[in-house]
Amino acid sequence: MTHSMKSMLGFSMTVALGLSLQSVAQNFPSKAIRIVVPFSAGGPSDITARNVSPKMSEYLGGVPIVVDNRGGANGMIGAEIVAKSAADGYTLLGGTASITSINMVVYNKRPYDTLRDFQPLTTIMMTDTIFVINPVLPVRNLKELVALAKAHPGEPALASSGNGGILHLAMELLNVQAGIKMTHVPYKGAGPAVLDVIGGQVGGMFVDLPVVSPYIRSKRVRALVVASKKRSTYFPDVPTTTESGFPGVQVSNHYSLLLPLKTPRDIVMKLHDSVVKTMAVPEVRSKFTNIGADPLIMSPEEFTAFLKNDIEKWAKVAKASGVNVDE
Repeated sequence: MTHSMKSMLGFSMTVALGLSLQSVAQNFPSKAIRIVVPFSAGGPSDITARNVSPKMSEYLGGVPIVVDNRGGANGMIGAEIVAKSAADGYTLLGGTASITSINMVVYNKRPYDTLRDFQPLTTIMMTDTIFVINPVLPVRNLKELVALAKAHPGEPALASSGNGGILHLAMELLNVQAGIKMTHVPYKGAGPAVLDVIGGQVGGMFVDLPVVSPYIRSKRVRALVVASKKRSTYFPDVPTTTESGFPGVQVSNHYSLLLPLKTPRDIVMKLHDSVVKTMAVPEVRSKFTNIGADPLIMSPEEFTAFLKNDIEKWAKVAKASGVNVDE
């Protein structure tokens, strides 16, 4: 085969591939879409996916959107599934700060790299992180909790949504700043962890506001502090960690959607457009604000830049707290 024939063949294959990808993008979606939530049902990541999927389905022509809970290994099991899925728009990842940022800095061994393996789509909501306890625990504020922990090393036992996750780091930050050592009990998601706080199996936990706000209102848990400089607009009577003498304990979380890297741009933007339209629907937005979350949409480029900064931020927190995990 001559050089010119090889060049023509290469050009023809490139054109054919381009036309094939264009056809795929134009016909997208033509089957069910899956959002992999890498935590158990009932947590804020699960709530986020289930709140947006019905309207997203409508704006994508009525194709089913299935929420697939794949908890374990602080979200890495579910994240790996998406990272290794076809880059065709039919498999999305429900992201959190733990998934996209913290795992990158607390695990030496992990099955994915956020910026290498994923195409960020958009954030959906931002949340405050609040510290709650079982009401039978004999403390009324954070200083009393610290005093209890100093008097009884290892107590109380605190839950988290997973070893090395954002809620675990929040607890370890408080341990370091207060000079205490409360016992950490990791769960496979915030949902079951909160239920055990309510049931008294563990004393309390740092948790994202949306998953626990109904239990605060019903007084099944007691809110001690918000891990922030500013008080929550949803629970303005709850003091902040800054007010309580621990300004270094500041934690917030984001909930988002990501795709496998190399997903065609047209498909990325079709999905992004469906999320933008979904989050503009008042009844959808109210589902988030009613549970104490702040809706927030970013472009794929804005979200990518956000993640780069977030990873750097959590690297500093991980160093300060001394958390480094290998599973």
